[in-house]
Amino acid sequence: MKEIYRFQHKHILGIEQFSVADIYHILDTAVSFKEISNRSIKKVPTLKGKTVINFFFEPSTRTRLSFEIAAKRMSADTFNISASTSSAQKGETLIDTACNLEAMKPDLIIIRHGSSGVPGLLTRHIDASIINAGDGTHEHPSQALLDTMTIREHKGSLEGLKIALVGDIAHSRVAHSNILAFTKLGAEVRVAGPATFMVPHLDLLGARVCSSVEEAVTDADVVMALRIQQERQDDPLIPSLREYAQFYGINHSLLQHAKPNALIMHPGPINRGVEMNPDVADGKGSVILEQVTNGVAVRMALLYLIIGQEGGKTE
Repeated sequence: MKEIYRFQHKHILGIEQFSVADIYHILDTAVSFKEISNRSIKKVPTLKGKTVINFFFEPSTRTRLSFEIAAKRMSADTFNISASTSSAQKGETLIDTACNLEAMKPDLIIIRHGSSGVPGLLTRHIDASIINAGDGTHEHPSQALLDTMTIREHKGSLEGLKIALVGDIAHSRVAHSNILAFTKLGAEVRVAGPATFMVPHLDLLGARVCSSVEEAVTDADVVMALRIQQERQDDPLIPSLREYAQFYGINHSLLQHAKPNALIMHPGPINRGVEMNPDVADGKGSVILEQVTNGVAVRMALLYLIIGQEGGKTE
């Protein structure tokens, strides 16, 4: 008798924790939820009575709002806290703040923090489920899942695809999560960028480091530009944004090396004219806004799988 699959994760900390079956289950669940966003009344009672807290220590537009929209579309009670309006400004430690939130009995806390490992740390101190909405340079799992969903919608499968990630690999949690997700599903991932934006041992994650952006993009099915994470750099690691745009910016000339039907992606926010020319961001093959749309569906799926199903959660 065939064993029935069951999603058994209590927390979402990173793509690393997922099996291939987990990823496909999340994506299939997201597809089923995507239709809700196209209704005239965008609300279902799936999470009625559940409490979700968005706790963001870093600025965010897409991730924070899409998690909030996802929760509200499923009728959860949703609350937003930023570091600037929390007791952290009064000297309260992160763990004390989290324990006080836990005392109010939320079902789920979604956290973004500038330090890698914070979501995992909180799971050792509170009982509520945790979703990592981005921690330092570590991971951004929901972004990788929505990117994977977008590619899958257009290409059918990631198996055998060539995917180029161009830009600030070293400081990008999106790059880390995407490399893990894409390679788990059978894609060939190539990375390119200035030497100061690379880290050792990317091959251990499954990526191939290319000596030039042209090499990375050649015959690529997907080209994704990554934002320069200036807020994570103590000193500038490139001579200038103008020089970066000249050698690593995604433009139509560079895309001549990619496949004619290549998808153009960016996790946002875009620095137009730096990581990507405006006519590329808005042009043929761009699925950047589709990524945003799919972000709501993926986050609805994660919320449902974490707190909408009862029992069977082991981690």
